[in-house]
Amino acid sequence: MVETTRIELLVNGERLTADVEPRWSLADVLRHQLGLLGTHVGCEQGVCGACTVLLNGEPARSCLIFAVAVADGVAITTIEGMNRAEGMTPLQTALREHHGLQCGFCTPGMVLTAHALLTREPEADEGRIREALSGNLCRCTGYQFIVDAVAAARPAYRKEEP
Repeated sequence: MVETTRIELLVNGERLTADVEPRWSLADVLRHQLGLLGTHVGCEQGVCGACTVLLNGEPARSCLIFAVAVADGVAITTIEGMNRAEGMTPLQTALREHHGLQCGFCTPGMVLTAHALLTREPEADEGRIREALSGNLCRCTGYQFIVDAVAAARPAYRKEEP
């Protein structure tokens, strides 16, 4: 019998509990214990960015973090936490309008990474956008449409917190 630990997580503004093995990654707990399937698992080595979530507003690779390490006082935002009652965020709308989506596997990580960047730097230029997104791999788009979309979303971040 493997021993588990009950942890309390603050995910998308909601306090949740899970019984986890100490070796489980945050990505595994989000997906398999909490049912938040928007956190994708690609390489499981922190290289592809598909598992990106925000920890206290900063992008982090959830496949590299033990769930028990973020159980105390860390606010976790997944792609599900970007949902709004009134519809898509300006960033999500820009991705749709600029054709920055194709298969969608990289999309959650791209959205969260771009959101964190624009929250901190709403005036980020194309070079800075490319630098911020460079840790997120996409096999479909060639990146230009994603960069264009993030740039198009900048005005919304100057006015409000999406």
